[in-house]
Amino acid sequence: MKKIGIFYGSSTGATKSVAEKIAKTLGMDIEDVHDITGTSPSKVADYDVILLGTSTWGSGELQDDWYDFIAGLEELYLKGKSIALFGCGDENMSDTFCNAVGILYDRLQKTEAKFIGEFNTDGYEFSESEAVKDGKAVGLLIDDTNHSDLTDKRVGEWCAKIKEEI
Repeated sequence: MKKIGIFYGSSTGATKSVAEKIAKTLGMDIEDVHDITGTSPSKVADYDVILLGTSTWGSGELQDDWYDFIAGLEELYLKGKSIALFGCGDENMSDTFCNAVGILYDRLQKTEAKFIGEFNTDGYEFSESEAVKDGKAVGLLIDDTNHSDLTDKRVGEWCAKIKEEI
């Protein structure tokens, strides 16, 4: 079985909560869930499948803890590994909804990792997002602020998809 690691940055706890739900749904050990604050990007080498989670802040930016971590990840050669992305946002920020997920996707292209976990945006209404490419979200997008009733179902469906793709 492929070893899965979750790496997240969270300011308010929402992304941490989603990371923990994903870990529980996938039956993962808690030691494989990493807050990127104080975690070296090289830690991803321990895993075959890397799940990366961020929230979107300001005018569509990465969560603060991601800036150093993503810079380190960009330098790694991850061919043979799979990356799946998830993130939290607020659809009221309609023109930047979950942009940070798209930023991670774009910045990590040069690592040569395989991206998995494309997902739908069903239940959310927004005008633009860098996380949507060719009509599909590049990962799991969560709006726990306005649609907390959808979170568990979306996490469950996305985790089932991840299991199929690995």
